[in-house]
Amino acid sequence: MAFRNYILVCGGTACESSRSDQIYQNLIEECKAQGIADEVQVVKTGCFGFCEQGPIVKILPEDSFYVKVTPEDAKELISEHVIKGREVTRLLYDKESSRKHAKVEDIKFYQKQFRIVLRNCGFIDPENIDEYIAREGYQGLEKALFEMTGEEIIEELKTAGLRGRGGAGFPTWMKWNFSRQVQNDTKYVVCNADEGDPGAYMDRSTCEGDPHSVLEAMTICGKTIGANQGFIYIRAEYPLAIHRLEIAMKQAREYGLLGKNILGSGFDFDIEIRLGAGAFVCGEETALLQSIEGKRGMPQPRPPFPAVKGLWGKPTVINNVETWANVPVILTKGGNWFNKIGTADSKGTKVFALTGKIRNSGLVEVPMGTTLREIIYDIGGGIAHDKKFKAVQTGGPSGGVITAENLDTPIDFGSLIRIGSMMGSGGMIVMDEDDCIVDVAKFYLNFSVDESCGKCAPCRIGGKSLCNILEKITAGNGTLKDLDTLANIGEAMKKGSLCALGQTTPNPVLSSIKHFKEEYLAHIVDKTCPSGKCKKLISYTINAEKCIGCTACARKCPVAAISGERKQVHVIDQSICIKCGVCMETCKFGAVEIH
Repeated sequence: MAFRNYILVCGGTACESSRSDQIYQNLIEECKAQGIADEVQVVKTGCFGFCEQGPIVKILPEDSFYVKVTPEDAKELISEHVIKGREVTRLLYDKESSRKHAKVEDIKFYQKQFRIVLRNCGFIDPENIDEYIAREGYQGLEKALFEMTGEEIIEELKTAGLRGRGGAGFPTWMKWNFSRQVQNDTKYVVCNADEGDPGAYMDRSTCEGDPHSVLEAMTICGKTIGANQGFIYIRAEYPLAIHRLEIAMKQAREYGLLGKNILGSGFDFDIEIRLGAGAFVCGEETALLQSIEGKRGMPQPRPPFPAVKGLWGKPTVINNVETWANVPVILTKGGNWFNKIGTADSKGTKVFALTGKIRNSGLVEVPMGTTLREIIYDIGGGIAHDKKFKAVQTGGPSGGVITAENLDTPIDFGSLIRIGSMMGSGGMIVMDEDDCIVDVAKFYLNFSVDESCGKCAPCRIGGKSLCNILEKITAGNGTLKDLDTLANIGEAMKKGSLCALGQTTPNPVLSSIKHFKEEYLAHIVDKTCPSGKCKKLISYTINAEKCIGCTACARKCPVAAISGERKQVHVIDQSICIKCGVCMETCKFGAVEIH
């Protein structure tokens, strides 16, 4: 049935937290109230990616892109746009200050993106299998079942050059081939959806917006290696993603695309969901397998690798969500098509969660080889509030800081490692001039220490030792020798830790010392924090020449640390001051200064 208008409402977690579900319901109710319910289809999609502007509503066929919509706007959108054919100008995305209206293809946030993994997110109802099928869904599985042998599927992946998107970048075809070559009656396929990096939500959004792409890819892998059972390991903190995966699995079974005798091919394959408890270390594949088996999630020595001896001692292929989402497209469009995208050693695209001090935060998918500058300034719109760029952290707590001099580095597996960072799973956090690099390193280190399983001494002891030293430096008690100690412990952890968590824990510290040594020296030698973030190294004072004695700061101070008569210069008692900064925020005359 053809509709006059299609209204797409973002149904990702971020927009749902801003009441997009109520927007969706209000639009449906308003269509009924206006008697046009049979002419308009309202669809709840996955994430559009442009999270900074959410909740987002897109109306077709005009392709009008409405941003920061509220439930109260539903009535106007229906009465003005749908019924009268007049766009609601105030809600349209403001591409330029001189131009209110912008179609999606005109918006800079999307212009340099190329969507493969996110191809269906924001376009289809993730809870409707028919919409996935309408966009070439399950065509790759059909080819795998009836037109290709296991060897041919692996050769197609080899031609494509797909590498794992979970962080290590291991060739996908090679991992599948290892498992295929092992002679064993039982094999397994596992999806790692245990995304735990601070600020990262690429895999969660893919599961929410396009769950069938993951199911299709895992089934293709099962056919390729001779496995009949798959597991999706996803953290329980992702209820919407879990809900949509469960719906997708139910629908796929009803359509004969999952379960016994898939599409009459004689091949059996089914998938179960296993919930993780939020342990970051369970993102490591051997720890993940331990958790699925019902054991404590702790990394195991390798070899043997899971592809040869994994879940319950059987050959197991593990890939993360983003890697799986590429597979159906490769089989449908061909490995040569995929191989033409990206760089010589990094094919295809990469999805990043662009967050931090950036104007346009959100999910970004770009061809490999796109530079950091293009992502941050062309797609992200530059630094928020016209602040100065300081650094960008890629790879989450496992990565390193990248400075302005390396902004023109192309994003691929090798280039990021060469400048002291890594691709990781795709977190990208931007920092500005107000961020203290030592404090940032301490934040990531605290995260990694908290998430360590404690199994091996280099990670358990080394991580805590690094933390203690950084705490000492930010408190003004550091010494120059501490810098050497940080470097020595960090290098020992990289060489001696059992798994990648411990091996990469020192990265934020080591890279920040390399690029921002002067900031460490300021904390150690001058006993100051240039960014004013480390409370024990700063003090608030009142400039006598600017203070007019209005008493506003004294009235707002939560600990009564400010004294002074009306129309007289006020004074801050440093022994009482908790350095909350309320006085500086309150003063309208710039009299409160930080030192």
